[in-house]
Amino acid sequence: MIFSGKTSGYFVEINEYSSVVARTSSLTAPMVIEKVEEVSGRGLSAIGEVIYKVAGPRRGGTFRHAVCGISPERRFIRRATLDPKRTKEAAYLEDVLVTQFRAEPEKMTFAILSAFDGSVIDHQSAAAKEVVFCGSYAEDFAQAQQTLLAAGIFPERLEISSVSMLGAMQGLLVLQDAKTPTLVLEIGRETTNCFIVNGGGVDLARPIPHGINSMIPIAQKELGLRDEEAAAKLLFSNTFDFTGMGPNLVKRLLKELQSSIGFFEVQTGQSIGLLYCSVQPPGLSWLSATLAGALGVTQLQWDPRPWLEKAGIKFAAGVCPDSVPGSWFGLLSLMANNQLSSAPHEAK
Repeated sequence: MIFSGKTSGYFVEINEYSSVVARTSSLTAPMVIEKVEEVSGRGLSAIGEVIYKVAGPRRGGTFRHAVCGISPERRFIRRATLDPKRTKEAAYLEDVLVTQFRAEPEKMTFAILSAFDGSVIDHQSAAAKEVVFCGSYAEDFAQAQQTLLAAGIFPERLEISSVSMLGAMQGLLVLQDAKTPTLVLEIGRETTNCFIVNGGGVDLARPIPHGINSMIPIAQKELGLRDEEAAAKLLFSNTFDFTGMGPNLVKRLLKELQSSIGFFEVQTGQSIGLLYCSVQPPGLSWLSATLAGALGVTQLQWDPRPWLEKAGIKFAAGVCPDSVPGSWFGLLSLMANNQLSSAPHEAK
């Protein structure tokens, strides 16, 4: 493998609603964010278009080395309490995954992280108790890697965006001296991933089987539209104000959220005070406001600049608008949490 003399690094974050790529002065802090490009929709299929906008045409067989975050639809993030006396038993962790979470560990790739600080747990040598299982199906990672390589991107690191986001959220809450736990939501088309986070770690992680698609038939009925396809197009078009009917649209999701919050508050004696939607469709700003109002909590005011500066990361002049787009959160999380040692960033 022959390395070029370029020193730029790249960060790639792909979720259900957008693909975002940044060129930076390095893959590790301190670094300067030199350029950011975003394309809405299309998931992994958009990555070639976005990397071209950031890096220009690919020279021969060169690869842009990048830290990559992906959001597989089948990603698996669950908090668990383990029996530290049993963690060294060969079958114990698989038994937890199967019996508690109905997972298929034989088909999946996992990491086990501390629920407090996100450090990787080696179950063979550490008596861990409060952990977060993070993973997805092995074929999801393989497909993502193949797509990235085909686009000329060499993944120095390939991880689930939700994991770096949780680490970033914890850092933000510490920096803001938040006094109450925060409800963090990734609102997908089919599923909403629900997390409760505070400055001390992740307190809850579970999926809810209701996302944007569960709102479409309600919107169709409310608006008297001919079919669900027309309702979906209007919902995502950002041309109609759904604020008035918002509480009715989120009713199913809200019921599940209230159940999760109630369980958490009974178990811990703590009350949720803040809400942040780290992933939601563009143009649906009414969604987070509606959920916050219905739950009686405040929306977290997200300004990553102080947190980035503390991590040794800054924007070059003219790169970032006055208000940092919320859709960049996953990308910036990858930068702040990256632990790569320094390495060349383009190779052939």
